[in-house]
Amino acid sequence: MSDQCCQKFNPEPWDDKTFTWENKLFVKDRVTSLLHIPLNFGAVMRRNMAVIEAAGAQTEKDVVLSDDNSLWGADVYIEVTKEIPGAEMATISGTFISKVFEGPYKNMRNWIEEMKSFVSEKDKTMEKMYFFYTTCPKCARKYGKNYVVILAKI
Repeated sequence: MSDQCCQKFNPEPWDDKTFTWENKLFVKDRVTSLLHIPLNFGAVMRRNMAVIEAAGAQTEKDVVLSDDNSLWGADVYIEVTKEIPGAEMATISGTFISKVFEGPYKNMRNWIEEMKSFVSEKDKTMEKMYFFYTTCPKCARKYGKNYVVILAKI
């Protein structure tokens, strides 16, 4: 197994950007959490990446979004290039503002508040937030940076 599983993340294309997606295709799955702390994220990712790679549907950018919609779980969206038979598929559409944060996950509450202010300062109303965890913890340690992108649907 490789000493590196995640691509090195370049924050520039994601920081303070506005973009629109129309039916962007994802494999959707669910992660179990305890008070918003994921318990089986790695297992869910390994299972889905095996299916995605077997179907030849992986993307170049490895976009994985989390919709942290409960204390007890989160929906995870893994970008793919095509429909995968047998996988739960989902599309995401809308206009989004993104902002990059760097540091330990314990800062998440502050980042969420900062993101709310960031959207408000742009005179926009946020409908929903997605979290893009750009690397796994092992690769974040290897690269020396733990980037998280928050995408606000406006």
